[in-house]
Amino acid sequence: MSGLLLLGLGLVLIVEGAVYALAPGIVERLLDILRSLPLAARRQTGLLSMVIGLILVWAAYQIGF
Repeated sequence: MSGLLLLGLGLVLIVEGAVYALAPGIVERLLDILRSLPLAARRQTGLLSMVIGLILVWAAYQIGF
């Protein structure tokens, strides 16, 4: 179980690092857009992201990963 947690964390860091390394300008624009959103919209976006992530983890578990 802890191995899967480390794997998941490592994959997140790889993807995040690649985005910041390859497209820092896009990240800046995205952050500006996020800052302009109302707090409730940012909260809903975060909750939606969590639900999508949970569904993806559940699907990976169901196919035997």
